[in-house]
Amino acid sequence: MNTTYLLLGSNLGDSKKYLATAIFEIEKKLGIIAQVSSLYQTAAWGKNDQPDYINQAIELKTNLSPQVLLSAILKIETKLGRKRLEKWGSRIIDIDILLYDNLIVDEVQLSIPHPYLAFRRFCLMPLCEIAPNYKHPVLKKTIEHLLLELQDDLFVKKIS
Repeated sequence: MNTTYLLLGSNLGDSKKYLATAIFEIEKKLGIIAQVSSLYQTAAWGKNDQPDYINQAIELKTNLSPQVLLSAILKIETKLGRKRLEKWGSRIIDIDILLYDNLIVDEVQLSIPHPYLAFRRFCLMPLCEIAPNYKHPVLKKTIEHLLLELQDDLFVKKIS
């Protein structure tokens, strides 16, 4: 089985419920969830005139290829009501592939590791909780090290 790390986020409606439903759907359709981070309240990144997000990282064991995994994730987002109206806009649910084993994928529809992972506190904090020693395959630094070096001062607070 492959190990992949996903980041879930929501800032519309009952965000905690959407995250829980997404986790249920992920485990039902994509593989085995090995770890789940705490929930984090985070300020919006990229477009900050919107409500705070609730974010959570998960470790998923899957037999799906990265491309098939992405396709299945998009189906789960659609099932939960996600509509893609504007880049970095508010959303009911967002599921991003952060890392997938030690693969480096650079395709039009898929980039692994996630291209903004090392620059976003709201990604690194929950990921560091469940995978502090995981080494970024491009930067060759652990998640914990990336978090310590991080310049991003975005508001991120563990809430449960």
